[in-house]
Amino acid sequence: MVGAGVLTLPYAMSELGWGVGVTVLVLSWIITVYTLWQMVEMHECVPGKRFDRYHELGQHAFGEKLGLWIVVPQQLVVEVGLNIVYMITGGQSLQKFHDVVCHGRCKRIKLRYFIMIFASVHFVLSQLPDFHSISSVSLAAAVMSVSYSAIAWIASAVHGTAETEADYSLRATTTPGKVFGFLGALGDVAFTYAGHNVVLEIQATIPSTPGKPSKKPMWKGVVVAYVIIAACYFPVALVGYWAFGNGVDENILITLNRPPWLIAAANMMVVVHVVGSYQLYAMPVFDMIETVLVKKYWFRPGLRLRLIARTVYVALTMFVAITFPFFSELLSFFGGFAYAPTSYFLPCIMWLIIYKPRRFSLSWFTNWVCIVIGVLLMVLSPIGGLRQIILKIKTYKFYQDYPGLSHN
Repeated sequence: MVGAGVLTLPYAMSELGWGVGVTVLVLSWIITVYTLWQMVEMHECVPGKRFDRYHELGQHAFGEKLGLWIVVPQQLVVEVGLNIVYMITGGQSLQKFHDVVCHGRCKRIKLRYFIMIFASVHFVLSQLPDFHSISSVSLAAAVMSVSYSAIAWIASAVHGTAETEADYSLRATTTPGKVFGFLGALGDVAFTYAGHNVVLEIQATIPSTPGKPSKKPMWKGVVVAYVIIAACYFPVALVGYWAFGNGVDENILITLNRPPWLIAAANMMVVVHVVGSYQLYAMPVFDMIETVLVKKYWFRPGLRLRLIARTVYVALTMFVAITFPFFSELLSFFGGFAYAPTSYFLPCIMWLIIYKPRRFSLSWFTNWVCIVIGVLLMVLSPIGGLRQIILKIKTYKFYQDYPGLSHN
């Protein structure tokens, strides 16, 4: 649940400011824990039947065809978008590790080669067949995400107490810059809550009986996850912004340089984490690709199909990451465009259709508030992200290092 997007939260704060930033962080946490609870409850909303995929629940709520068209494109954008961003993050963190360890003594290596090194791990790991087989990778990723989040805010706190006071004015100086920066920051925050897309697949791995439904242990897991999310997200966002103000980079670990051994370790933790997270979000995509190839194109299921389909997918995400290495801007764009629907308001719409709460009751009102906030987020935040991408592309040369990503 703790995504690498946590590293961009201080940057988002620098575009929102203290008051709005804290409000957006807290509201996002409350709304997404509520919608996640809805997903867990709806997993077995029909007695004797389990909805093991997001699109299966969508089909139950919206109808066979409409459900597929509403959910699957959104889910694919989320998962493929995350995989591309994780490719960039993995390469970026490897490059920062190299730069910190070498400390100017080594020849500089371009970011694209680090992304290739990171991708090479996935060419192997992507051949693991299912969620059960990546459980150890997932555990390592979870431990690493908590560890590097702790390093990020503790190192920021040490820096903040040692340095002169930071500048807390908004990052942008022009009115359009402030508006678009604000919209983009909303997408950055939305991006950090992307766990809804795989929650049903994870719940499907938990045994369920009428006496012991899967929602009980699953909800316990969600509560623990969200307590850990709060313990990671809020200190990183608030302490990181307090320490660096509007001088913070898109990735807080890029801003931090001291002590070198700790920052190097934190960047390697990010690498291990995004290795696990990439696999977690790629697994449903592999499932979809292989199902389509078997059902529509009569491929035979087995090792050969897995080898070809998954290798091609990893190669494509690597190619896009190398071509467009814009970490924060991609977070903003994908965060609003795809994560807002799947994490903020689609569960609420499905809840209203399936459970039909009484009009103007607390449940009805709560769901409509979440839907309105989610729709506004979906419409507004991609505008900010897209503008930032366009501005960066004007000065960016393909397959050259993008200076906003890494520096000594």
